[in-house]
Amino acid sequence: MTTGFAIGLNGMAARHPAAPRTAPPALRPLSLRIAPGEQVAVIGPSGAGKTTLLHALACALRPAAGHLRLDDTDPWTLSTRRLQALRGELFLAPQVPPLPPRQRVITAVLAARLPRQSLAASLRSLVYPDDIGAAHAALARFDLGEKLWERVDRISGGERQRVGLARALLAPARLWLVDEPLSALDPTRAAGAITTLTAAARERGATLVATLHQVDVALARFARVIGLREGELAFDLPAAQVSRDMLTRLYSQHEHELAEWAPPASTAPDEGPRPAAMHCR
Repeated sequence: MTTGFAIGLNGMAARHPAAPRTAPPALRPLSLRIAPGEQVAVIGPSGAGKTTLLHALACALRPAAGHLRLDDTDPWTLSTRRLQALRGELFLAPQVPPLPPRQRVITAVLAARLPRQSLAASLRSLVYPDDIGAAHAALARFDLGEKLWERVDRISGGERQRVGLARALLAPARLWLVDEPLSALDPTRAAGAITTLTAAARERGATLVATLHQVDVALARFARVIGLREGELAFDLPAAQVSRDMLTRLYSQHEHELAEWAPPASTAPDEGPRPAAMHCR
C-alpha cells in the first residue's frame, strides 16, 4: 500500500490549458489542504475552473500565481528530470480518455505503467503485452474483462470511459485526478464505477480528487465536497453540511445544470439512459 500525496494550495491561480498567456486565470487565487489518501469531490457550473484545477494539480499547468505543494515540495522548483519523475506518480484521467482508436484495450490499459517502464519494455509490450492477468483484473473490476482483446474503436463511449478509469488501477500513481468519470454511463454502470474507483484508491492509499457533474453522487460518495464558481472557492465542506440553498447559489444562472436531466439522443445503446440527477459540467 502506498501513501497518497498531501496537497497544499497557497493562493494558487491557474489559466485554462487552452487559454493564451494574456488571458485572466480561470482559477482565481485558491488556498486549501488535502490530506494524504483523502477523497474529495469538486463540483460547480460550467466554466467554474474544475478542469483547470485538475491540470494544475497534475503539474501540467504552471501556476499563474501562488504555489502548489505536493508533500511540501513545490514541483515547479524541481529540475526537469525530477519534475518528470514526479509526474509519473500523478494520474490524470480526462473526461474523454485519449485512447488510440486502433489500439487494443489491453494495450491501452497497460499503457498506465509507462512511467515506470524502460523504452524497450514499453515497445515490447505493444506487441506482446507483459501482464495480461493484471490488465484483465483491472478491467474486470469495471465489468470489462471480456473486452480485453477488443480494439478501442469497437467499444462504446461508456466502455472507453471505463477503460480510462481501469488504467488508474495499474498506474504507479499516488494521486488520482479524475475529470467527470461518469458522464457517459448509465445509473447502474455509474454506481459501479464510482464504487470501484473510490474503493481502489482507498486500497492503494492514493489521494483522489474527482470533478463530478452528478451532484447527488458527489454528496453520497465523498466525505468532502468543494464547490467552485467562476474560478473561486464557494465552499469546502463535509458532504453532510452542503445544503440545497448552497447548491442553488452555486448554480445560480446555471439552474439547468442542477435540475433533473434527460440523456441526449446519442447515448450509446449498450450504456442505456443516463440518470436523472443533479449535475454540473
